[in-house]
Amino acid sequence: MTLRGRLTAAFLAVAFGPVLLGAVFVASTVTAVDRSRATERLAVAATAVRTSIDALCQQLRAAADAVALTTDHAGAATQAVSRGLAAAVLVTDVTGRVSHATPDAPPAPWRDCAAPEPPAGSVSALVARVELRDTAGLALGTVAAAQPVDPALISRLAAVTGVAVTLLDGASGPLQAAHSTESAGGRGAVLAAVASLPHGRVSGTTDGRYARRAGPTTGQPLPLVLSVPSNQPPGLHAVLVAVVLLAALLGVAVAWRLARVTTRPLVELAGAVDRVAAGDLTTRVPVRSDDEIGRLAVAFNRMTRETGGYLAALASSRDQLRGHLAVLGDTLASTHDLQRILRVILHSALAVTGARAGAVLLTDPGGMLVAQCTEGFDGRWPDAGAPLGGGVVGTVAATGQPRRGRVGPAPGEPGDPPCRTYIAVPFAAPAGRGETGPVSAADGDTPSVLALGVLALYDRLGGEEFDDEDVITLRTFAGHAAVAVDNVRVHEENQRLSLTDPLTGLWNYRYLRESLRREVERASRFGRMVSILVLDLDRFKQVNDTYGHPAGDTVLAEFARRVHGEVREVDLAFRQGGEEFVVLLPETDARGATIVAERLGAAVRGTPVSVVGHTGVRMPVPVTVSIGIAVFPDHADSGPQVLQAADEALYAAKAAGRDTWRVASARQASVTREMPVPPAARSPSDGLPRAGPGTGRTGPVGGASSGPHPPGHGHGR
Repeated sequence: MTLRGRLTAAFLAVAFGPVLLGAVFVASTVTAVDRSRATERLAVAATAVRTSIDALCQQLRAAADAVALTTDHAGAATQAVSRGLAAAVLVTDVTGRVSHATPDAPPAPWRDCAAPEPPAGSVSALVARVELRDTAGLALGTVAAAQPVDPALISRLAAVTGVAVTLLDGASGPLQAAHSTESAGGRGAVLAAVASLPHGRVSGTTDGRYARRAGPTTGQPLPLVLSVPSNQPPGLHAVLVAVVLLAALLGVAVAWRLARVTTRPLVELAGAVDRVAAGDLTTRVPVRSDDEIGRLAVAFNRMTRETGGYLAALASSRDQLRGHLAVLGDTLASTHDLQRILRVILHSALAVTGARAGAVLLTDPGGMLVAQCTEGFDGRWPDAGAPLGGGVVGTVAATGQPRRGRVGPAPGEPGDPPCRTYIAVPFAAPAGRGETGPVSAADGDTPSVLALGVLALYDRLGGEEFDDEDVITLRTFAGHAAVAVDNVRVHEENQRLSLTDPLTGLWNYRYLRESLRREVERASRFGRMVSILVLDLDRFKQVNDTYGHPAGDTVLAEFARRVHGEVREVDLAFRQGGEEFVVLLPETDARGATIVAERLGAAVRGTPVSVVGHTGVRMPVPVTVSIGIAVFPDHADSGPQVLQAADEALYAAKAAGRDTWRVASARQASVTREMPVPPAARSPSDGLPRAGPGTGRTGPVGGASSGPHPPGHGHGR
């Protein structure tokens, strides 16, 4: 049903309902009053009938007494009949034989007025009996005075009571009228109405009359039915129905008109809403009045204008966000420079949310949050890092729950910069790659991954507080930050694993070649020396054969640990393969290399290595090492050549009885010719550096290699 239909129905219910209820009330009230009056009239008529019949019985009893008191019964009887006191007098003796009877006696059955419970059946006459006695009081018989129950008697009763009277025929079966003053057409309806009606109850007939039964009862032996017509105005119900229908038609017309006037602006508003839903934000609704619907139209027009502005701003913000995400994606795909990636992420987050300042903080191994990238603070960021659980960012990192809010006039907690509003979101390593810990970066999740860091923004421009949408947006950038940090760490770890030996933790042969090339090139450029030590464990095959390969792996790992503990931070130790190792000593000559070789030999032979043999019993295994030493440029002109010279020196140490060291033989001096180089000369076309002094290049003296190489090994690892 439409709104117009509902309004019409509502108006009809409000306006037509009382009319209908009033008509029903009037009809029911008139009917109730009419029934009450009819019941009262019938009750009075029943009393009058009883009184009339009682008077008739008194008259018959008086006539019988007059006959019984005389000795001339025949004359007294004739005189009583002639005077109209009775219709007939009957004198009987004690045997029941009739001694005298007046002529024209009514036919039987006669009904005694004094019968305590009048029997059922037809009634032809009413009789009053008096005992006939002699002077001594002996019973001589009875005198009966009778009066016929005929239409004349019924008519007199009707005249006395003012109602219609019907005498019932006492025959068995359906009720029948013996005599009645009812009309022939209404007699059947009256008999049908009282067929099952108890004595004294009133019932309505189908033709608008009310009837009740009166007798037979004690003192009133006649079975009578009394009825009166209804006093309702003729055509009352028709008039009421006509009034209701007229009111309904008028109500429908008025309701339809009012509903149309009311719903027309709403129909226009609904159409405008449909057009707006289809994307037409230029739709406007005509304002036709100043009522509530008019104000609704004004509000709708204002809403569409503001929505259009919001959508335009949203489209601009969306395009801006897409641009930042595109830049961020390109940055993530093109570089592993963590600082650059974090700067792009922070700049994009600031631009999208409209924050004044922000920072990306990462968790260091000591449990502190350290600012890796900041913007907009003008040096106001706290110098000390924020501990996990301390300050806003520390709490976010410790709980894994984002936080936003406004800072009161009191100073902020330690580790937080001064600000008015803030928002901070944690980020963690992708699932399966994070360290287990007490923090999760997802809302409501069970803490399972240690937070990598926190992305925090401060002081939204305009003074507004950050909202939930900003939390969702910042989560996106925090997720990119987590991926970036994790990718950089995975990249560094993969690079380290590709360049290290998994058993000993030393650099592998691949990194040996790269490092040797880099250090030889650097030494050649700056006129320095590089020493190479090639180490080989003596009789290592016997260890494997005697104690097993797991024991051999234990010896190799322990040997690598001791070697690493005896070299400098700038020195590099490699496992070349099997039981053969290489130590690269930048800025070291032959004398310094022999000192390192002596120290390594002593560290290895000084303490046997404890291993578990085939029997499962731990036992010490003595280990010694042979070392070959070569120096660039004393023994060779290139990295592979100097490595080959050190390897030959190793064979010399083996031949000398093992557990010793040997320096490579000095190479034959080659004839060289010095070529003068002008001070302003350019570098060679191949771009490669040239060794020796006087090249016009300067560089650091000593120290570690300046070229890029993986993270260095610390002592004692």
